Amino acid sequence: MRLQRIAAVVLATAAVCAWAAHDDSFDFPYIPYDHPAIQYPTRAPDDAVARLQQKMDSGQVKLEFDAKWGYLPSLLAQLGIKTDSQMLVFSKTSFQGPKISPKKPRALYFNDNVAVGFVPEGDLMEFAALDPKQGIVFYTLDREKTDQPSFLRRTDQCISCHLIPATLNVPGLLATSVIPGPDGSPRFPAAAVIVDSRTPLDRRWGGWYVTGTSGGLQHRGNAVAPNPEQPDALDLRGTQNLTTLAGRVDTSPYLASTSDLVALMTLEHQTRVTDLITRLGWETRIAINEGKLQEFRDRLDFLTGELADYMLFANEARMIEPMAGVSTFTKTLPERGPRDKQGRSLRDFDLKTRLFRYPLSYMIYDPAFDALPAVAREQVYRKLFNALTGRDSSQDRRAILEIVRDTKPDLPDYWRSLEKPSQ
Repeated sequence: MRLQRIAAVVLATAAVCAWAAHDDSFDFPYIPYDHPAIQYPTRAPDDAVARLQQKMDSGQVKLEFDAKWGYLPSLLAQLGIKTDSQMLVFSKTSFQGPKISPKKPRALYFNDNVAVGFVPEGDLMEFAALDPKQGIVFYTLDREKTDQPSFLRRTDQCISCHLIPATLNVPGLLATSVIPGPDGSPRFPAAAVIVDSRTPLDRRWGGWYVTGTSGGLQHRGNAVAPNPEQPDALDLRGTQNLTTLAGRVDTSPYLASTSDLVALMTLEHQTRVTDLITRLGWETRIAINEGKLQEFRDRLDFLTGELADYMLFANEARMIEPMAGVSTFTKTLPERGPRDKQGRSLRDFDLKTRLFRYPLSYMIYDPAFDALPAVAREQVYRKLFNALTGRDSSQDRRAILEIVRDTKPDLPDYWRSLEKPSQ
């Protein structure tokens, strides 16, 4: 069977990609990505990159080519991505791994819907764009100047590492923490830590450069394990609380000189919530397509509970001391709002004991959340509302409720009347 062969290839390749082994493999088993309700390989995508290509083809947009960085600055501007989101990863955990090292890291830039990968000596730029129904769609763009730049959709090449248990077996995003050797190769490829909001901070950022301050926290960033006789021993001398990468890596080939700690934590949160939304949408659409919505009720309850809990930052790793980035990311992300009548936003940072001041994910505003089938979206709304108005509701949760009521269109009526919905 074709799907069985695909599944075998995906699982075998995932082991090589370092992050196959993950507890989510039990709760989120493989589902066919070419199911008639999904048609991931063949259905035309509707994401920011696909829409940009349409504008380029029609002549509405022309990318500018920079002598140093090629199309990168123009692309970030067209996709609405800030340079201050830059993160530098030096582990060889990309298909362009041979061109990545601690001296030549890969740069990542992102917003809510698109992530862009840039390797200074690479032949391609990489793009991961969120389609509201399909999940993450992958593209590359040649670095060389051409009269008609064109994105190439990469399905088979990318899902070998981006449709695995760590992405909940849907095309998704993931952030990993590895123990890198001196050249950036993971010492233990099958033991990478999958990082999200729940991951203890001292286990994060292996294989990444990290600029910012975190007090007494000892994280894994900025370090390698130099001794093959002690392959799990990172040399952490001088790796903590770095406000500059000077002396470690030449940042002149990059758009910024930072690899911002707060941007890293924000992306780590965003990866899992994106994958949970996609997984919930896929399974619900399949149940509807097969006429099995009634049998799906218990599973729907589980999936919506997982998403609601994560959006509320359940089990979020706590900060032992205040943390701070060194780029303008901490300022520019909150500026994207929206803000309620009192000027509050779900994008406001806390950075004292937790990431955000009002812990409900800003991804509630994303088109992917709105595109969830109505039966699934309503259950998520109900669970969020019950948590925000329950007996253990705190002042922060009441503030979140007020922010959402002021800023989120098309809420269920009970959010505004404050009446409990029927179960």
